Amino acid sequence: MFGRSRSWVGGGHGKSSRNIHSLDHLKYLYHVLTKNTTVTEQNRNLLVETIRSITEILIWGDQNDSSVFDFFLEKNMFVFFLNILRQKSGRYVCVQLLQTLNILFENISHETSLYYLLSNNYVNSIIVHKFDFSDEEIMAYYISFLKTLSLKLNNHTVHFFYNEHTNDFALYTEAIKFFNHPESMVRIAVRTITLNVYKVDNQAMLHYIRDKTAVPYFSNLVWFIGSHVIELDNCVQTDEEHRNRGKLSDLVAEHLDHLHYLNDILIINCEFLNDVLTDHLLNRLFLPLYVYSLENQDKGGERPKISLPVSLYLLSQYLEI
Repeated sequence: MFGRSRSWVGGGHGKSSRNIHSLDHLKYLYHVLTKNTTVTEQNRNLLVETIRSITEILIWGDQNDSSVFDFFLEKNMFVFFLNILRQKSGRYVCVQLLQTLNILFENISHETSLYYLLSNNYVNSIIVHKFDFSDEEIMAYYISFLKTLSLKLNNHTVHFFYNEHTNDFALYTEAIKFFNHPESMVRIAVRTITLNVYKVDNQAMLHYIRDKTAVPYFSNLVWFIGSHVIELDNCVQTDEEHRNRGKLSDLVAEHLDHLHYLNDILIINCEFLNDVLTDHLLNRLFLPLYVYSLENQDKGGERPKISLPVSLYLLSQYLEI
């Protein structure tokens, strides 16, 4: 992921006689950050290597020396990361920073270390940063970062992400914006994030999701599945020569993925979320698209319909799952 392995500790830092896994080296790296607060062509590689090295020290400190976290917090070093992100420094630094943050949160194992990193709301500021999501690499690392954070969600950490007083939950609300992203890996990551959120038994957070986001999210999700089903039906109807088997197979696999995702939500058994989801499923997908197509094959009328074989096949998938 990072190219040559030596770059993880940085060319410049690696040549130093200083122990790279130490509080002293972290202090030295802090000094480097303070001297390079503005990103330029000349110092961008130095800054990337510095951030990587800081991350490595934090991961080491998580296992060996908590004083590195004390220093990191005392000097507000996350502010430097945010400051770098907010500059027009180009995609290079953005990609590297997202990479490193992802590695950092993936490898932190002690809850105290995690609390240090999540305090002061800096992570939420990174989540809501206006990244250039037209860049596929930035999009991939960003959604991976959110997924990594969602794996850290539990009753003890949820308050770092969900603010009950301001009704703000950036990790969730930013993730679901990409539920219908054209890249399947992004869509899969969003599903994982939402499931990790729904599994946290925090009533205030779950009520927020129900009241503020469940209706639009589940409505959009069901609409997305419905439009997908119509595309699948069109593929069957227009493929007399059986040339689109690859596309049809992909569409069927995607439909199965949707069903397993819906089932995973229902299995969590959050009653008020299930109520909203089943209402949308029944009244906006099952009855109007699947069942109505069974009883009336007349293609006229306002409602979209699918062919009888496709309707029966998809209903059998629902029943099986």
